[in-house]
Amino acid sequence: MVMQMKESGISERRCCRALRLWRASVRYEPRPEDPVNEVIREEMIRLAKRHRRFGSPRMTAMLRTGSRVVNHKRVERLYRQVGLTLPRRRKRKRRGTPAEQRPYMASKPNEVWSCDFVHDRTEYGQRLKMLTVVDEYTRECLEIRVEKRMNGVDVLETFDELFHERGAPVHIRSDNGAEFISKKFSGWLYEQGVHPVYIEPGSPWENGYIESFNGKFRDECLEEELFWSRGEAQVIVDWWRTVYNRERPHSSLGYETPFKYAARAALHEGQQGQTSNVLH
Repeated sequence: MVMQMKESGISERRCCRALRLWRASVRYEPRPEDPVNEVIREEMIRLAKRHRRFGSPRMTAMLRTGSRVVNHKRVERLYRQVGLTLPRRRKRKRRGTPAEQRPYMASKPNEVWSCDFVHDRTEYGQRLKMLTVVDEYTRECLEIRVEKRMNGVDVLETFDELFHERGAPVHIRSDNGAEFISKKFSGWLYEQGVHPVYIEPGSPWENGYIESFNGKFRDECLEEELFWSRGEAQVIVDWWRTVYNRERPHSSLGYETPFKYAARAALHEGQQGQTSNVLH
């Protein structure tokens, strides 16, 4: 409209005054796009193909590797431009005991483990039962075992391998499933010096860490992959567990990966041990 009025012989000042516009807005010329934006778009598309359920905050954390500094507002804007928006989830009702008031809270790595079962099916309708084990302090997934069926002996064998690999924790938190409360398994735990912690029946929120992990596991792996056999499911699940521990930034850890957070916690604990020995 300003251009048309100027063609009629009216000055730009009078045009802007009549239309209530700033003259600087009329004269503004957009700057060329920063070439960094195209690099970020390509990297986001590459990450989205590998991690289809990651939103812009987690994308920002993954783009901030090494010495690269990326503004989260730029990532959010480009995330929408590329069309990578995720469907909004319904807010869940918060209930139960706060995490800080739960018994036997973990204060260091390998102190409290959580375990639970997740169920799924192959494309042929074969049932799959998966045992998941998580370190509550580092949020690291220690094991996901896939079987057609699983009893207390299978659970015992899984934890026996983990104890030899990582050492025994102080506590193991679980529900009151038959596999976890069996005399053989609970007796073996006491022999190893491990104290089982059972949540109240029908209160899964008391085992929030493993429930949260199982939700991510189902959303990012089980709902995204097709399994044709138990063996194929085990291979895919092991791959996803490695990605979860080593590549996926965790929001509750300050967007660090569980593997990196666990390594830093172990280093800090080792330094404290050396300091205490020197003082003694």
